[in-house]
Amino acid sequence: MSAPVHSFFLKPSRPAGALSAGNSKATGTGPTPKAPQPWVEKYRPASINDISSQAQVVQVLRRTIESQNLPHLLFYGPPGTGKTSTILALAKDLFGPDLYRSRVLELNASDERGIQVVREKIKNFARTVVSSVPANNTHPVPPYKIIVLDEADSMTPDAQAALRRVMEQYSNVTRFCLVCNYVTRIIDPLASRCAKFRFTALDPTDVLTRLRHVATSEAIRISDEALSAIMTVSEGDMRKAIMFLQSASRLEVLADGWSAAQVVTQVYDEMCVDGYLSSLHKARLAQVFGRVDQCLTGGAEEGLQVLDLVVSGCRIAGAGFGQQARR
Repeated sequence: MSAPVHSFFLKPSRPAGALSAGNSKATGTGPTPKAPQPWVEKYRPASINDISSQAQVVQVLRRTIESQNLPHLLFYGPPGTGKTSTILALAKDLFGPDLYRSRVLELNASDERGIQVVREKIKNFARTVVSSVPANNTHPVPPYKIIVLDEADSMTPDAQAALRRVMEQYSNVTRFCLVCNYVTRIIDPLASRCAKFRFTALDPTDVLTRLRHVATSEAIRISDEALSAIMTVSEGDMRKAIMFLQSASRLEVLADGWSAAQVVTQVYDEMCVDGYLSSLHKARLAQVFGRVDQCLTGGAEEGLQVLDLVVSGCRIAGAGFGQQARR
């Protein structure tokens, strides 16, 4: 039988120095600090050689860099396994730093998934002819462009059918890379025109190694227990793990490096399997979790949201435990 939900908040406070950023508190006057950059973008691999996981996929893609004969690609697998990072790193190796921005169009198909986007934005970019020897550039580049459609499984069937026609019409000057979580949601005529690569869940060792690299680069002192906790909550999603690590480095966190978002996730999991609470009290607690999660997603101050969760959750859970005790 699991422990009461509110017992999670009774853990001893984090020891001083368990997690601290080297430049978190600057003193004196100096230049205005830059806006914080998301570490997910900052530590995205800049080359295909920087990708340590997905060895089979990387091995095949290295050959395409050597031959510069890139087919249409379809990357599928769980989120946070490096699908988008891999195609962007490949594009940087193919085109070099000078032509990367002009030769690559990246779209999030979940936001721009209608047939009108395919007919206008994608088609206009795809039809442009490019040269293999551009002026003022010494980097040998292939004579085509790359369009990356992230979350392509969110595109409507009509948009996918229109995209298939665009791929057929402009395949000599444009290559497409479809990135999705569920390959079954891509229509067969579109999937059949792509070389398929399956991205598997990341090994926990790879996740910990990457987190240690980021922590070292950012001068963050964090224990292995805290990194393991972040890895557990992220569930193999590298993107989520790095985001949690950045949150933990900037905020006062709870119990061994756990941030507000992680606390919400952990307590919710504990509540679902708790044997003391009735279904009614679990439903009331779920409403509190939903409200707090919505506020966190909207950018609310994490400390206040955790306090709200503690006060509201303990009040509801306490009533539930009292009712159960009276029975």
